[in-house]
Amino acid sequence: MRVINKKANFEYLLTGEHFEAGIVLLGAEAKSLRNSRADLKQSVVRAIDNELYLINCNIPVVSPPRGYTPTRSRKLLLNKKEIVSAITKSKQLKLTFVPVSLYNKGRLFKLEFALGKPKRKFEKKESIKKKDVERDIERELKGL
Repeated sequence: MRVINKKANFEYLLTGEHFEAGIVLLGAEAKSLRNSRADLKQSVVRAIDNELYLINCNIPVVSPPRGYTPTRSRKLLLNKKEIVSAITKSKQLKLTFVPVSLYNKGRLFKLEFALGKPKRKFEKKESIKKKDVERDIERELKGL
């Protein structure tokens, strides 16, 4: 099971710094995640009171409603040293935390997030143009 945030590379310029954190989930949320039902497109990671939280991650309710909010804030589990280093790097470099993927390791669910800088509109247009050019080149090479 792996849920990938496909908008992460389009919306942000990601640096090389990636972190892996556990997530505090309810039982119904874990069941929904085992079925690969999650949406990371609108989600962000924020530092609140020296703790990191995954905010606005949509984990839909499984068939019999269990009574939880699908987009509630979920606490991320990291060592204190990792939390402090991540928060200081983000403040010093003025970067935001971007959720990249959500996956499981055995029974546990992990979130991979990275430090990134939001792209401006013209940067997004440039990346679209580059992808189009690369796609055209690949088509031409296949045609030969």
